[in-house]
This record gives sequence, C-alpha cells and structure tokens, in this order.
Amino acid sequence: MIQPQRLAVVLGCLVACDQLTKAWAVSALSEGHVVELLWTLQFNLGYNSGIAFSQGQGLGPLVGLIACVAVVFLVRSALAANSKLSAYGLLFIASGALGNVLDRIFRQGGFMRGSVVDFIDFQWFPIFNVADSCITVGAIALLLGVFLESREQEEVVVQHEG
Repeated sequence: MIQPQRLAVVLGCLVACDQLTKAWAVSALSEGHVVELLWTLQFNLGYNSGIAFSQGQGLGPLVGLIACVAVVFLVRSALAANSKLSAYGLLFIASGALGNVLDRIFRQGGFMRGSVVDFIDFQWFPIFNVADSCITVGAIALLLGVFLESREQEEVVVQHEG
C-alpha cells in the first residue's frame, strides 16, 4: 500500500516538474527558437488543444472534464492498489493527466479552453511533454504491476492445489 502522504508528495513533485518545464519552454522557446540536443531530439515549442497526437482539436473542454474525473479515480485506485508498482503506475498516470489539465485550465483561451504545452520533439514522433512521459511510464509500470500480481496469484493457487 502507498501512504497518502507519499502519494501527495510524489504527485506534487511530478506535476511541479511538468509545470516548471512547460514554463521554461514557453519562455525559452518562443518566437520559433529551437534547442537542438542530440540526434533528432530537440526542444521545440508547440501547443495542443486536442487530445493525444493533436487529434480532436477543439475538444479541450470535454477532454479536460474527463481528465479531472480520471485523476480522482486514478488517485483513489492508487491508494487501494495491491502493489507499490501498480500504485506508482496509477500515480504517474494521474500526475500526467493533472499536469495537462492545469494547462487547459490556466493557459490562454480561458477556463478549460487553454492548450497543452508540448516541447520534447524527436522530429519523427509527435511532440510531447513531461506529463505525457509520466502517463507513458505510469502505463508501463501499471501493466507490469498487474502482470506480476497475476503471476503471484497463479503461484499461490498452484502451491495451494499441490
């Protein structure tokens, strides 16, 4: 089980990291400035008013509302998770959703009409941000956690039957 205090600290740190990097991107990458890092990786400012991979442009308010409900569900599920890996997976997903919802709420365009700030650009993959990375890492951790939990349950059943 994950402790509520630890959950709050980790969630806060992940969301803060996301928001701080987005604030940096908006200030440092405006007016078309691009920071080339290595290979095809660069920092390049972009905005997304839709959902993943810039699909559903203009659906920001609906996406934001769904994400708010999802954050509550994910945090409650993290508190009740059977393993730390699953709990942290859910927590990372929640932090990513919350980071992007904050953009929709507080960025230009008005309440739930703001665009999500993206800036991590491989040039051969859709541009993304730290919140998106948290969602991806969280999904992988959650899937791995569920897989490991199911294997442990199978071992218990086999030992009990044998």
